Amino acid sequence: MTRGNTELGDITPHNIKQLKLLNQVVFPVTYNDKFYKDVLEVGELAKLAYFNDIVVGAVCCRVDTSDQQRRLYIMTLGCLAPYRRLGIGTSMVEHVLKICEEDNNFDNVFLHVQINNDGAIRFYEKFGFEIVEEKKNYYKRIEPADAYVLQKSFRKKDKCETKDQNGEN
Repeated sequence: MTRGNTELGDITPHNIKQLKLLNQVVFPVTYNDKFYKDVLEVGELAKLAYFNDIVVGAVCCRVDTSDQQRRLYIMTLGCLAPYRRLGIGTSMVEHVLKICEEDNNFDNVFLHVQINNDGAIRFYEKFGFEIVEEKKNYYKRIEPADAYVLQKSFRKKDKCETKDQNGEN
């Protein structure tokens, strides 16, 4: 397959079923109705990927404010197997990173990847993501159940903050 026209489009109540079908094919886990209800509320943080006007992928994110950080969590990012290596996943990751850049208020962006998914790990590493943690028994009903947390950080500790903590100005 050659390069075609790739576009990202909004997820709406009219096309949410396409997202459900895509996720059933692409991911080994099942997402509940709350997931899809929440996806409809996040605007630019969830997109369908079209290749020559056919839905072939999707990305769904949410803002996470745990651990005194403001982070963007990539809940899902996937593409149908026959359409991989055509730049579609790259378009979706670039969309997410652009949101982070324009917002300029995220500490990092992160996601979970099954520990045996070497292709996904290499893919995210190309964008500056690093493995920062291994979560044992993260997944239910799939093997292996362990996941890596991949993260791309945006903020480094400010030198002024470090000096202030040491009592110096």
